[in-house]
Amino acid sequence: MKKISLSIISFLFIVSCFAQDEYKKRQTMGFSFTFRDAKTPAEIKSKGLVSVIRAKQLFKTSNMDEGVSANYLQGLSNNVDFTSALGVTFLSSSILSELSAGVNLKLLSDKYVVVPFIDAGIGASTFNGYYGAFTPIGTGFQVNISDEVFFLVNSQYRIPVTQNAVSHLYYSFTIAGNIGKERKSVPKQIELPVVVVYDKDGDGVADSLDACPDIAGLASLRGCPDKDGDGVADRQDSCADVAGTAKYHGCPIPDTDKDGINDEEDKCVTVAGVARYQGCPVPDTDGDGVNDEEDKCPNEAGIPSNFGCPEIKQEIIEKVNVAAKNIFFATGSAKLLAKSYQSLNNVVKILTENPTFKVDIEGHTDTTGSAEKNHVLSHDRANSVKAYLISKGIDESRMTIEGYGSAKPIASNKTAAGRAKNRRVEMKLKNY
Repeated sequence: MKKISLSIISFLFIVSCFAQDEYKKRQTMGFSFTFRDAKTPAEIKSKGLVSVIRAKQLFKTSNMDEGVSANYLQGLSNNVDFTSALGVTFLSSSILSELSAGVNLKLLSDKYVVVPFIDAGIGASTFNGYYGAFTPIGTGFQVNISDEVFFLVNSQYRIPVTQNAVSHLYYSFTIAGNIGKERKSVPKQIELPVVVVYDKDGDGVADSLDACPDIAGLASLRGCPDKDGDGVADRQDSCADVAGTAKYHGCPIPDTDKDGINDEEDKCVTVAGVARYQGCPVPDTDGDGVNDEEDKCPNEAGIPSNFGCPEIKQEIIEKVNVAAKNIFFATGSAKLLAKSYQSLNNVVKILTENPTFKVDIEGHTDTTGSAEKNHVLSHDRANSVKAYLISKGIDESRMTIEGYGSAKPIASNKTAAGRAKNRRVEMKLKNY
């Protein structure tokens, strides 16, 4: 019997040495209610197991003696726990004390809620001054109430090793809790495969992903170069040396009419224009060849020499010129003489018949007298002509006046005839 016990203990020790410990139980203390049955094994030995079962003597509580024990458990591995117990059983005539140690071989680790196990070990007892030794062998199950608390149910058959020990059945109900340090899970080491990356052109893009494996390029362009930095790879860039856009295959936005305004913003793509008209030429509303910005009659066709306004007939201009030569004033005065009225009335008629016409009235003198007085006199004479035309119904807005004094002579002031020509009023027609 001793050899059997030693063999069991040796086997359990070897198993525990080779087990993994990811879910190894921490140090645990427990308290048990126990029941010791020495009568049933004696009945089985004398009558046989079948007779005992038929007589319903198995698990008969009247054959059992109650007791209590303190327990200590600690995991040796995931599936092996060391156990020890110190307890007493209350017999009718005295108290039996027992100390046992062993291992629980668990079929599952503590990560499961219900864990079946078998157990074996060695124990010693004392009763009324006698000492004995025994080998407990049994089975049971563990319920994991939490990671800290366990409930164990165990049934053992205890084999006597010495003469002072007797065969008996032993039942225990144990509640136990962890008292050790918190379990630390050991991370599994994962061996990563060694990957060799080839990058022939050294641009940081692996050859397997590099669209241009022989030429260093940019990762954003799958390893291809972009010489002009426009975001279009050179192999797809129709203008590799000039920055452009992807829409035009790497070329700049075109300017078909070469007016400096690209086609996307140019409303007159094929005709050169200016920015203020969105790429179109300056308009010529009346189509006379003089653009509206220079045309003083933009809604009426004219000629360039007349600022885009219609040409005034030469015969009308001559009539006004003749009338201007027949305007007379009192000597040294701005007072019109009556013999001027007929000529001025001819001008009134021309202005009335041509409402778009305007007239510039200029006064001139000879060099007789001071320049300042001559300038005032020339201005006043031009103003007298203007006043007369207004009196005949010509709108003031159609006339401008200016006095030049003796600044613009048309003849020599050294002769009387020349001075007479310089004392004059000029009238210049315009229609803008």
